[in-house]
Amino acid sequence: MNAWVLSVRLSTPAGNSSLIQPIYHYTGEFDNFMTIMTNMTNFPRILFSLPLLLLTCFTNAQELSHIQFSAGATVSSIAFTTDQQVIIKISEDGRVIEWGTEMEPWRYTYQPGKLLPYMGRVSYYGSESDSIARGKVKMIGTTLLSYYSASETNAKAGKLRSVGNTSLDYYSNYENAALTGKLKSAGNTIFNYYYSYENEAFRGKLKLAGSTTITYYSTFDDKLIKGKVKSIDGTIYTWYASYETRYSGGMKSGHLSRKINGVTYIIM
Repeated sequence: MNAWVLSVRLSTPAGNSSLIQPIYHYTGEFDNFMTIMTNMTNFPRILFSLPLLLLTCFTNAQELSHIQFSAGATVSSIAFTTDQQVIIKISEDGRVIEWGTEMEPWRYTYQPGKLLPYMGRVSYYGSESDSIARGKVKMIGTTLLSYYSASETNAKAGKLRSVGNTSLDYYSNYENAALTGKLKSAGNTIFNYYYSYENEAFRGKLKLAGSTTITYYSTFDDKLIKGKVKSIDGTIYTWYASYETRYSGGMKSGHLSRKINGVTYIIM
């Protein structure tokens, strides 16, 4: 019998067909070919899904990647990593703090959270922009940053609105006083904080980041320990008390840097 050949190949709009490799190639007898085609019920669905796959491949992605605490007690930055591996740090109230690339693994171990300068393209909003955005960073590499306009409420005006395709939202003036103006969501990740009526050692501090719960030592604990991180998603942190004079206030057990539920928590 004659041999039959079936090849399916797609090319990009720019004609760079080398980016897409053949997805089906069949060489064999006609009878076997027809049997395969009859049983390939997923073939149309594969072809249909390819444009969506291509769109995903060529879309810049930003992910919530780091949450850093200063003095083991207060969130100092929430960070996103772009598809160019640039880390963009923002504050809980939506200000861009810094950006850069991660240090080499051997240096990161001793200085977690410290960034190397980003040497790529960075641009800023000019006079043509909303007055509240002028002078603020606009592009970091291929990632666009946008801001809430001056016409928004006080809880949002001038704050970072998006990092690439990740939208940010903030708690309004109508929320509990300890939450007002703080980051409420980043993409699909919801943030929650301890309310103003809770223990003064941790009121207003980050309580939930997605499915991850953070707890803190209270005012009933040692004076140098109160307010410090006690646990992150069940991982316990302990600290030297004031009477342990040699290391008082320092971390006794826990992790300076640990990835939990896809996010790296850095305790400094």
